[in-house]
Amino acid sequence: MERLAGRIILLWGWRRALVAFTAGALAVLTQAPFDFFAVGFVSFPVLVWLLDGATVPRPAALTRRLAPALSIGWWFGFGYFLAGLWWIGNALLVEADSFAWALPIAVVGIPALLAIFYAFACALAWLLWTNNISRIAALAFAFGLAEWLRTFLFTGFPWNPIGFAAMPTPLLMQSVKLVGVIGMNALAVFIFSMPALFAARRNLGLGVAAALALVAAHLGYGFLSMGARLPETAQTLPVRIVQPAVDLSEKWDNSVRDRIFATTLELSARPPEAGMPAPKLILWPETAVPFLFTDRPDALAAIGEMLQPGQLLLTGAVRAEPGSGTDAPRYYNAVIAIDDSGEIADAVDKVHLVPFGEYLPFSGLLARLGIEQLVAGPMNFVAGSQRHPLALPGGIVGLPFICYEIIFPDIVAVDVTSPGVIVNVTNDAWFGETPGPYQHFRQAQVRSVESGMPLLRAANTGISGVIDPRGRIVDGLAMNSRGILDVELAVPASARNSYPQARLVGFAILLILALFAAAGRVWHGMRAV
Repeated sequence: MERLAGRIILLWGWRRALVAFTAGALAVLTQAPFDFFAVGFVSFPVLVWLLDGATVPRPAALTRRLAPALSIGWWFGFGYFLAGLWWIGNALLVEADSFAWALPIAVVGIPALLAIFYAFACALAWLLWTNNISRIAALAFAFGLAEWLRTFLFTGFPWNPIGFAAMPTPLLMQSVKLVGVIGMNALAVFIFSMPALFAARRNLGLGVAAALALVAAHLGYGFLSMGARLPETAQTLPVRIVQPAVDLSEKWDNSVRDRIFATTLELSARPPEAGMPAPKLILWPETAVPFLFTDRPDALAAIGEMLQPGQLLLTGAVRAEPGSGTDAPRYYNAVIAIDDSGEIADAVDKVHLVPFGEYLPFSGLLARLGIEQLVAGPMNFVAGSQRHPLALPGGIVGLPFICYEIIFPDIVAVDVTSPGVIVNVTNDAWFGETPGPYQHFRQAQVRSVESGMPLLRAANTGISGVIDPRGRIVDGLAMNSRGILDVELAVPASARNSYPQARLVGFAILLILALFAAAGRVWHGMRAV
């Protein structure tokens, strides 16, 4: 291993960039749907050795001395995000005639921008770099900080955080209740990087002991949590999730909208399987209604006729508000609750919209350049002002999140004192049979563990399913299948949302790692004098 490390450390120019890019791309195999976490023990030691070789002869300005670390981090991040997010381009091929021109922006441009976060992480770590174990702490601290910044800077896009590599199964998701995703990101990098110590064997015993202790704690807490009894069930709610598997090329086609709507109604009205009660709640995916209710009031009447007494439908739909005077109408991506009389009982608008997909940031400037939204759709959306719970049958609280809102821990982190369930509606058909829908579903699992609440998920083509408060899949529908899923949802009498406390613990872990790295840097400097 010393010989391998030495060769990597001495790499220069395009060879160093290529190795960094490859290490980052391979790291994606740690994420869903591959879940090959062992690759992390290769990718991150390689990154450590590359940073070991990121030296510039003194004297040199700080910016010049940081340049090699910035370059290594950017290439590592570019490989990671390119290999992990290439499927975004599939959305542009749904209407290729209109949007194929934007493929380079989506497939290459987005990873290139996200790679800046990892460039920042490597540069920050390099400022605290030594030749001992403290450099591992520096890298873990820097990556943990960068991943946290990725949750909110530039509207935020915390997709495939490194910490998810350590959470491939519900057993291994439980630690997120203690340290949050912030802590999981930092500790995952810390553990994955430890094999780098085998090269020089400096602090090897300490590193192996620390890694084994953390892995043992991770596994042990998972076993204890999975073996513990779930909170007492307040009541059960019979639920039907509808997965209509609508072809996106037809979704907004006026000639087939009635057929799409009729198919969704027919699925919803089917009798339950033998032994299953009739559903009290029916859940449709994001924008499942292929037209505006304001244009088609007969659709509400048809839903009212389909619903049995006491049933409630939650559906994704576009909600329109007329503009005043010369102002154009405003459109919202919403979850709408419709009761058994065919009346709209409540609605919640999507608050966190997808840039370029649902609205055009800097629209005035970009419109002059001829750039419109990059994902095909009926219109630009307006963000909702705030989210509120929906009243479900039996007095249960439903917390709605539309599409990728579920990937933001800070958004989903809500205090719930009454029986409740997370409701996630989405339309991942944009991304086809790619890793995207599986990665999205994994995010929903982790949110359920953090909040201690069950989760209902309806997706147009999948993955639809029911997740319990431990992140276990109770039942689900296969990708690209059309059908219904009937379940009796166990609603807990109470829910312990661990996220606020875990978030603080995560920041404390970052602080400890930073102090350890800084102390190592000071000690290294004193020995060098």
